[in-house]
Amino acid sequence: MKVTVDMSLCQDHGQCAIAAPDVFHINEEGHLEYNGAPDASMRDYAEEAADVCPVQAILIED
Repeated sequence: MKVTVDMSLCQDHGQCAIAAPDVFHINEEGHLEYNGAPDASMRDYAEEAADVCPVQAILIED
């Protein structure tokens, strides 16, 4: 699984970090950081994060 975030769209709302904290997190400066190649067991959480992103900046590929 590959996770990509379009950082030109991302507004650092953090909803993804709430939905999938093992894949996404907000750093000390308030900006999103993420694991671009999480374990397959995180797929449901990553998909939920993509769904709740207010600007639809998250893409999940096989």
